[in-house]
Order: sequence, then C-alpha cells, then structure tokens
Amino acid sequence: MDALINAWPKSSYDLKETAGLSTNMKNLWIINHYAQEPGNPGGTRHYSIARHLVKYGWQASLIASSFDVNARTQRISYHERTRLSHAGGVPFLRVRTPGYDGNGAGRIWNMLSYSFRVLLPSSTKQLQRPDVIVGSSVHPLAALSGAVLARRFRVPFVFEVRDLWPQTLVDFGRLRENSPTTKALRWLERWLYNRADQIVVLLPRADEYICLLGVPKDKIVWIPNGVDLEGYPEPSQPRSRNEFTLMYFGAHGQANGLDNLLRAMAHVEQMKGGQHVRLRLIGDGPTKRTLVQFAEALRLRNVLFEEPVPKSEVPLLAEGADAFVLTIDDLPELYRYGVSPNKLFDYFAAARPTVIAADIPNNPVAEAQAGLVVPPGNPKALADAIVTLANMPLESRMQMANAGRDYVKQNHSFANLALRLARTLDKACAEYVQ
Repeated sequence: MDALINAWPKSSYDLKETAGLSTNMKNLWIINHYAQEPGNPGGTRHYSIARHLVKYGWQASLIASSFDVNARTQRISYHERTRLSHAGGVPFLRVRTPGYDGNGAGRIWNMLSYSFRVLLPSSTKQLQRPDVIVGSSVHPLAALSGAVLARRFRVPFVFEVRDLWPQTLVDFGRLRENSPTTKALRWLERWLYNRADQIVVLLPRADEYICLLGVPKDKIVWIPNGVDLEGYPEPSQPRSRNEFTLMYFGAHGQANGLDNLLRAMAHVEQMKGGQHVRLRLIGDGPTKRTLVQFAEALRLRNVLFEEPVPKSEVPLLAEGADAFVLTIDDLPELYRYGVSPNKLFDYFAAARPTVIAADIPNNPVAEAQAGLVVPPGNPKALADAIVTLANMPLESRMQMANAGRDYVKQNHSFANLALRLARTLDKACAEYVQ
C-alpha cells in the first residue's frame, strides 16, 4: 500500500492563489463522499463544523461526489469533471461520479469512481494546498483516498470513523465474518487506524473496539453529531389545537425500526386518548415504499408520509410538532458502541419532548430527561408512551422539552464540536513527523 501511495504522481499547485482562500488560515480538506450543503436533504455535519472552524484558524474545504444520492440527480453539468462552489463561506468541491439507483453494483461503482477521482491532481487543483486531510468513513474507500492524499502532500491524516467497517456490516448480517470481503475490509481498517495521526469517532464507545486492534487510546477523540442552535428559535409552546402531532424525520431504512412505529400507531388509534394523535413521517429511504404499503395494510388513518426537506427547513418543520419519536431496532450487537443520531439533536434543539424506543448504552433522552424511553420492538409499550405523552399536561411536556434543549446546547452544539476538532487538528500538526 505504501509503495502504491509513493508512486502516485505529484500535483503542481499554486500555493498562494488558489480558490481565493486566505493564506493566513491553515487549510483542511475533508474527504466526504456524501457531504451536503444545508439547502439539500442529507447530512450537513461537515458543513456546520466548517463554518465554526474559521474562528479557530482553519478553513475547511469539503470534497464530495457530484451525484446527490437523496435526489438521484447530478449536481454538475455533463461536460464538467469538477465544480467548486461556496455555501456560507465553505468551499464545496464536487467531483463527477456516475449515478445509480439502489444498493447494488451501481453504488459500488459510484464509490470506486469517487475514491479514484479525488486522487487525480486535476480534480483538486482549484483548492489551496492542505495542512491536514480528514478522510471520513461514510465508506472506507473515501478514508483510504484521504490517507493517500495526506501522504502525497506530506501532511497529517485524520481518520473520521462514522461506522465501524466492516463490523457494522457483520453485525447487520450483510457480511459473513470469514468472507473474503470481510477479511479485506478488516485489513484496510487496521491499515487506516495505523496510518492515521488522529482518529475521530462519532460513537461514544468506539474506542473500546478500536483499542482492541492495538491503537493507543490517546490517539482517539470523540466528536459526536450535533446541531446548529442558531437555526432554531428560542423555545416556545406548541400551538393550541385539537390534534397532537407526533413527528419523525430522517432516513427510512432497515435500522430505523419504523415498522415497529407503524404497529404502535395501530394500537394508538384504538386506544382511549389516542384518536387525536397524528404521525408525520418525513424523509426517504430504501424501505419507504414497503412502509407505505404496510401502513395501508394496517388501515392507519392518522399516519402521513411526506417527502424529505432540506436541512435548512428542519427548524421551521419542527415547530409544527408537539413531540418527536425515534425508534431503533433491537440489535444489541450493532449498537453496543453507542449511537449518535443527527435527528435526535434536532429534536432537542426544537424544544419538544421525544419518545425513544431503544436499548443502547448511551441514551441522550434518558440522560437529559427529555422524554420517555421504552424497549425496542415492543409496539404496545411504544403506543402506551405515545398516548401518555399526548395526554400529559403541557407544563410537564415543556419541562422535558427545555431539558433537551439545555442538554444539546451543552453537549452537541456545532460551535463546541468545532473547537474540539480544531484542537485535534492542531495536535495532529504539532505531533506530525514526516
């Protein structure tokens, strides 16, 4: 692997007059296949962190795919290989990759294409030379590209571990432990951990897994997901109305446990005190069509499926909720290192209570006393909690809501998370040895 990295052609960069960025700032490249601006559905973690990093002397450029997986559209013209744009002062470089649909060979080809093309010197020539490179493992090939680029530019490599590849796929039952693919991914995983100068993890207990592979604990820093609180108004009481609106927004996937939520709503609609509860499901994903059919089979009257919205519209959307709901499948092996769900911190920021159905080692709803907690996979228990919350005095619900808002302000504001990342980047630079 090292021989391949060293053999890759070097870039010819104008170090002072690229992309119009200040030479007084240290420059960070973030390799994230699926990075999004706030005007589009999808994850905006890196955009939000990048906005705040400037205060700490870092200008971050995000390098993403041209293909928008949520909208299934290309973000650049057919004749362009790359496009550099800016959103809120954050440079976004989009690299052309082929489109696809579903989770088959097309998606794998898209990953391979992105991971190769970000390595081409012509792809990144518009960006100022990096001082550090972050490779984010939305999939591990993107992180590998980050490591290759860091070696080329002789700068520190920070490995951001979003999912524990391949362990997550093994726990999910999508890979067999002794398959050739699993063995190859385990080799790549260890190589990335060893190559990294610093490791950023999103899961609170991921260090327990990584340290078992021989990685020093002081090399690992926990920087979870968060929320931009300035996008949310000050907490206000829900508008008075005859119905109680329960809301879910986010992915409709296998791990989201939404079939359990629909079963719970079948109970709610038959319960005393539950007839006025309405559930709004906003988002998209591979199981949405099946979920819609399941809701029709259950003859649910008070369940609405809605299209995803851009991240920038979530605060306004959230104002229409009386409470939120989050369901997580009962997969203890998969979640034994914790979770860091984006949507939950948006729920807290919106100052509404949350019902969560989950058995996880870190449960922010319980920690913050921001709602009700029930076991996963138990639709009757979930239904009871929903009806209890819907008929609870408004004062009690607002007490939970304000506790969640305070919790996320202290622990998950992107302003604070950016400071933690800036310190990690500074440490990587200070300790870097070529």
